[in-house]
Amino acid sequence: MAEGEKLIELKFRIYDGTDIAHSTYASSMTVSTLKQKIAAEWPQDKTVTPKSINDLKLIHAGKVLENNKTLADSKIMFGDLPVGVITMHVVVQPAIAKNKTAMV
Repeated sequence: MAEGEKLIELKFRIYDGTDIAHSTYASSMTVSTLKQKIAAEWPQDKTVTPKSINDLKLIHAGKVLENNKTLADSKIMFGDLPVGVITMHVVVQPAIAKNKTAMV
């Protein structure tokens, strides 16, 4: 982490209201890296679990965050809140396999 880099305190709320991966993250961290951490800390007792990071969607302020962007690029507001934790929502949405049907 670079000197003087901004840190953001985040937690992630999954479908049943459970919060996971509460920690402080560097604003230079990519969404993809963040998803890897969330997948690694996913509670094993849940009925819905991600099979890969591509199954996870992170939502902040009503927007789905893009994998290749950093937290800073995603405009996660760390300066607007006086004190506190930013809660992001996590949706598990498995990729839909495209069926190839033969045309007769």
